[in-house]
Amino acid sequence: MDFVGTLIWCLILIAVLLVLLFPGPRSDFVNLTQNYPYPMGMLKFALLGTMGELISWKIITGKWRIRNIRIWQKILVWAFLGFLFVAVFPLFSFGVEGLMKTGLLAGEGNRFITAFWKSFFMQAIFAFPFMIFHRITDTLIDRGELFKKWKLIDVYKNIDWENMFKIVGAAIVWFWLPVHTANFLLPPEFRLITAALLAIVLGMILGIAKRISVKKKEALWQV
Repeated sequence: MDFVGTLIWCLILIAVLLVLLFPGPRSDFVNLTQNYPYPMGMLKFALLGTMGELISWKIITGKWRIRNIRIWQKILVWAFLGFLFVAVFPLFSFGVEGLMKTGLLAGEGNRFITAFWKSFFMQAIFAFPFMIFHRITDTLIDRGELFKKWKLIDVYKNIDWENMFKIVGAAIVWFWLPVHTANFLLPPEFRLITAALLAIVLGMILGIAKRISVKKKEALWQV
């Protein structure tokens, strides 16, 4: 059963990569992305973000876990995040270009510097709040409270902030800033799918941080 789970996960990832590698499917993909940006953004993140969470569980425990984790609620949250990202990329892209044209940022005309500023402001303003939101919704899903009144203060108090800053927050600097600098160098129609592929890594980082936090709490209870 474990081998089957690994095989299915790998086949899905290979299928996504093949769509991007071959001209025909890639052209269809670009057309769909341009004509239906929000549904396509939701689909990309729902699929690949959830795959990231599942592989994080596999890495830490050695087993796949599908049942009893309310996976459809996780997919729904990732789809919502994909909806947000459709607007986030042009928001920071056009915003930075506007700042550079008015002289408020240096480097106008340099593709790399422009891409760096876009990634920098996206990480500085959006990235960590976005990851906190995901951690909150993930906690609510674990409690079976996603569709109930959100007890945000209680959830906030139970978040392992040390791990959030040490693992998730630090990753913004050493991982997300450089990779999204590279992402902003790509044509706009490929930025979201690249971000969705990176959502696999994001799901892993968030998942690993969460599992470490759970293990720490279990260790404290055993003391």
